[in-house]
Amino acid sequence: MEKRINYSSGNVWEDAIGYSRAVKVGNLVEISGTTSIDGENIIGKGDPYKQAKVIIEKFSSILNNAGGSLNDIIRIRMYVINIKHWEKIGEAFSEYFHDIKPTATLVEVNALIDPELLVEMEATAIITND
Repeated sequence: MEKRINYSSGNVWEDAIGYSRAVKVGNLVEISGTTSIDGENIIGKGDPYKQAKVIIEKFSSILNNAGGSLNDIIRIRMYVINIKHWEKIGEAFSEYFHDIKPTATLVEVNALIDPELLVEMEATAIITND
């Protein structure tokens, strides 16, 4: 059986609720729903572009810790509270993934955990170390 490694961001909710920021089994990494919250602060309030960039940078950090990079992402799921933000989020997405081209889903949802959050993302990566 492949070894399981849990990664934490240090967020108090991870232990309180019982989840990991990311889980790696073999070369597969699943990254939980991630927002632009840093401690108790939201980075990029009112700015979907900035929030998306912060999230993708968090993905990069997680994957670096797991031995990979953004190049290993094969799928991203994006949840937005206003579908009209898709262009700004897409602009940030393209800056990182234009050449990688993971599969992607973007859906509008009624709310996120904090009303000032505009976007949340999840990712799946397969670390290939090419």
